[in-house]
Formats: sequence, C-alpha cells, structure tokens
Amino acid sequence: MQFSAPLKSNSKRIMLLGSGELGKEVAIEAQRLGLEVIAVDRYQNAPAHHVAHRSYVVNMQDREAVLEIIRREKPDYILPEIEAISIEALFDAENEGFNVIPNADAVNKTMNRKNIRRFAAEELGLKTGPYAFVSTLEGLKEEASKLGFPCVIKPVMSSSGHGQSVARTAGDIEKSWEIAKEARGDASELIVEAFVDFDYEITMLTVRNGKETVFCEAIGHEQRDGDYVFSWQPMRMSEVAKKNAQEIAKKITDGLGGRGLFGVEMFVKGDEVYFSEVSPRPHDTGMVTLITQSQSEFALHLRAVLGLPLGFTFYGDGASAAFKSDKHSYAPLVDVDESLFTNNSFVRVFSKPESHKGRRMAVALVFDEVDAALKQARDIISNIKDA
Repeated sequence: MQFSAPLKSNSKRIMLLGSGELGKEVAIEAQRLGLEVIAVDRYQNAPAHHVAHRSYVVNMQDREAVLEIIRREKPDYILPEIEAISIEALFDAENEGFNVIPNADAVNKTMNRKNIRRFAAEELGLKTGPYAFVSTLEGLKEEASKLGFPCVIKPVMSSSGHGQSVARTAGDIEKSWEIAKEARGDASELIVEAFVDFDYEITMLTVRNGKETVFCEAIGHEQRDGDYVFSWQPMRMSEVAKKNAQEIAKKITDGLGGRGLFGVEMFVKGDEVYFSEVSPRPHDTGMVTLITQSQSEFALHLRAVLGLPLGFTFYGDGASAAFKSDKHSYAPLVDVDESLFTNNSFVRVFSKPESHKGRRMAVALVFDEVDAALKQARDIISNIKDA
C-alpha cells in the first residue's frame, strides 16, 4: 500500500456523502492515513466539514447535484454516511467507474427498510419478527390489527429514529401516522413490525476488507423513540447467542458484499437471535469503540475500505451516552464542567452549528466495568447542559 499526501496530483481521495459526527470521525481517521477528504452535506458547517480539505453543501437527494460534485472531485472512494441520498446518483457514479462503499446495491438495499427486510427474510432466510408494509392510514390500521399491539411503526426511509413510534393500542395509530411524517427521508410507505419479545438488543459491528471478516465485541444499547441514547461494550450474552449473532451478521454482510464496516442490529431472546436492520457504515452505538478498542469503528472502516489488515485489540469494558440538546439555538453552547473529564472518561463535542430539542450534540465515553461505566456515563450526561 502506497500512502500519498493530500492536495497533490497523486493524492488518494475519499468523499463523504453525509458529514455528521460519525463522518467527522471517519474524516479524522482518513487524515491520519494521508487521504484527501471531501465532505458533502445538506447544511453548511456540518461536523465533518470542519476537518475536511474541502466541503460542499448540496441537496443530497438531487441526483444531478450529487453527480456533479462526484465528477468534479473524482474521488477514489465514495462513502455514503447517511440514508437520505439520491441512490440514482450512486448507481450512475458506480456505472461511470467510481468506487461506492460498500457498493451502490448494498446502499440501495439498506437505506430502505422494505428492501433490506425482504432481502434478509425472504432471500437470505434470516429470522425476523413478523412485518407488513403500508402506504395509507387505513392500511396501517388493518395491518397493525393483524400483527397485534404493541407494534412498531417506521418510515421505510429515515434515520436516527425520525418518524418512528410504538403504537400500544389501536387508539395510537393515527398519532403514529402523524409521527411518521417527521421522517428524515421517505414517509410515503411505512413498515409495521410486530413487537418482538426480546431480552435485549445489540449492534454487531462487522468489518470486511475483501479478504476476511472480523467482528467487534457485541454492543448493547438503549434507544428512546428509535434513537440511540446509551451503549455499552461488551454486551453480556451466551456464547451460543454470540455465535448465532455473528453467523447472521456474516450472512447479511456477505449478501450485501463490498468492503467496509457494517452495523448489524439484532434482537436477542435467550440464545435466539433475530435480524432487525443493518447500516453499511459506522454506527452511532459504536461510538463506544472510541474508548474500548485500539482501533475504533471509524479506523476499522477506513482500514477495510483500503483493504488493510483488520486486527485490533479490545482494551476492555466501556460505555457511551449521548447528550441531546433541550433547546433551539443558532449559536449553541454545550456546558461541560471540567470535573467530567477524568482519568477514565471524556466528552466529545460534535460542534454542530445549530441545536434543536432532541438533537445529539455530544457524547460521553467511559472506560470501566460495564455497569460502573454505564452509571458514570449517565451521571456525566445529566451534568451537561445547554448554555
């Protein structure tokens, strides 16, 4: 492998399509390997814009606008970092010889819950909970009644829990229908999922470099309104359940193909494991790897993209907790007391240019035995404020 310097005629370039806090960490890891970074997002001064060599603001769902930037910059690798991207632009770019990570078809399948659920359950035969797809309020009422209550209702395209809700009774359906319109993506069709009776849910970070597949220790996580709030690593689970989870993760990522890191979400009941979703990119719950591993999920993603070896050391238990803003501001300030930076913990501030209620603005990371780390992470978050 030959490593170049950025801003040269022979520079290796990556383009991030989506430049949030996860993309920012990918950009930092790319800088460490001498890659030239181009960060693209729908709004100005997104987190990865701060650490990229060049940045662009564009409607990410505008096919021609996205293609124009790709053709102008001619990146060696295109890394989609969000779901709401013009998939047509990615297919066009791939047909023109550009390298989409992991590949345009995998992005197409995973950005749409209908595509990936049918691929996983009907083509690969992975175990999932019962589900149905609807596009009208009447259809939602009918399918929810068949699947039973409570049930989970999500737009087929969205991210970070936007538009997702749990209908606990038939009386909640109309409210869930309205919530779905808040999707960050496409709310024209919804997936209705029977509530799986599970003990816990995990993310299995799965990494492929074209030669081998490796797994990080399973990550446990807690979500609220479909969005990550707390995560910890490792999740305590039986060896049988872990083996089953790794088999499912390998099967779905082999099916999708390509290189990179995948966040595979699963439900676990005893030793039984159910596939839920997969993201072909670093996962928000995986931010805990910034403190638990010698190579974070972001570093592993870059290694996989470049075809480099995937070995790493798991240092030990840890936890993360997301700080979410409680107010809207065009000049947000995150008030972190210096006492929250200790010998086993620190805070990462995302530097988003605007805050609003519920927007993720920072993350607390703690290195300690899981229960103690999670308690400390919760305590840290409770002591961070919007200034």
